[in-house]
Amino acid sequence: MPSHLSADRSAAQPPGRGSVDALITQARRLKGDVDAVRRDTQSDGADPQERWQRALCDLALHQLNDLDEHLAQLRDGPPPVPASAARTVAPTPRHGSLLSRVGSAEWNLLTDVASWSGELYQILGRDPATPPLTLDELPSLVHDEDRPKLTTMVTDCLVDAKPIDGEFRVVRQDGEVRTVHMMGEPVLDTDGSTASMWAVLRDVSELRRSQRAVSETRDSLQRHQDRAQTEHRLAVELQEAVLPPWRGSLRLPHRGPETLDLAAHCLPSSTRALIGGDWYDALELSDGDTLLSVGDLTGHGVAVTSGMATLLGAVRGMAMAGTRPGQLLSLLNQLLDATVQPALGSAVCCRYRPETRTLTWAQAGHPAPLLFRDGTGRRLNAPDGVLLGATTGASYEQAEETLEVGDLLLLHTDGLVPRGGGSEAVHPLLGLAPRFGAACTAQDCVRLVVEEFGETERADDACVLVARVTS
Repeated sequence: MPSHLSADRSAAQPPGRGSVDALITQARRLKGDVDAVRRDTQSDGADPQERWQRALCDLALHQLNDLDEHLAQLRDGPPPVPASAARTVAPTPRHGSLLSRVGSAEWNLLTDVASWSGELYQILGRDPATPPLTLDELPSLVHDEDRPKLTTMVTDCLVDAKPIDGEFRVVRQDGEVRTVHMMGEPVLDTDGSTASMWAVLRDVSELRRSQRAVSETRDSLQRHQDRAQTEHRLAVELQEAVLPPWRGSLRLPHRGPETLDLAAHCLPSSTRALIGGDWYDALELSDGDTLLSVGDLTGHGVAVTSGMATLLGAVRGMAMAGTRPGQLLSLLNQLLDATVQPALGSAVCCRYRPETRTLTWAQAGHPAPLLFRDGTGRRLNAPDGVLLGATTGASYEQAEETLEVGDLLLLHTDGLVPRGGGSEAVHPLLGLAPRFGAACTAQDCVRLVVEEFGETERADDACVLVARVTS
């Protein structure tokens, strides 16, 4: 439709063809760059952050396509429209395109005559053979909830000469709901009264749909991050609440003759975001024996940490009741086998009797304790024992070792040293034997382990427990 001039505005000069060509070139270059980023974000849809990035790229591409098409229209000018074409519905844009259809209209208030462009008929789902709707009839196409908004915009334009700039939904004759953005101004007569109103209406349904997709994926990502942070905090708090809160050497509750010097430490995973099910524990029993244990429940997160707390509580309770290490692991295996959510775990359970310096121990698919004596170290020969939860009714053998004053026993979970398989995995620890021999306390020995392996890249938490025989 021909452009109009409002009473206080002069006509803008159209841009030159060369400047528009330059803008088109820039837009297409940007499209190529964004499309390259979009291809790099291809994923299976499981990661909320990747879904959000993908949605943003899609939205940017669609809007650049929109810009490209409109710039081309600006450069080429309106195509000639045969008279017969004015009564034909324009073809539907390609599927998934955000290219906004744009139509125009003018309502003459003096003659009560309305004129619509052919494109506006398609936007509003009207038959081009029917006459255009007047301003009084236009609200009949608008969604019930949006009619007051349209009425207010039109009234402000006609009465107060305010420009129209707003969106509303239209319900087409086929039942489809489309979102339309309307911009318009009054055209003033020579006496300053409003003679007509013109408007440009743009179908922004696909654009709004894509923006909603971006917003929803962004909100989903935020919820995912909030949930992950909450679960991580809960897992850390639960781990700190369950593991013995010792700082420095581990002190047993009863202050009788000290027979073991104890120290322990938990090393986090490299990412620090994954809290696993590793534990260490030292407990003075009612008969004077000492329980030493380390273990690991597979997986990460608050559920795994909660499961670890359950296992550790069971270990303590059964040990206080006098259950021997082999039988204790058998009962732990039954406990895991009976849980609603199947899980696997590994553990070493030791019972030390100070009167005879006898260590009785059993293991469930876990690295064997290391014994250091006189500047050398070795791995204890492990009795048979499968992973906890791996099979129903598993039995666990026990082994005994007589310790000497000055011996150092080291228990650890398998995340402490790099995975080498078999005996290879303990070589770095055994190499610390001379330095352990020169150390004064168990805490000094733990400090050596942390210095040696604290910066190692590890995918999981790790625990180390050192017990030094003092008498």
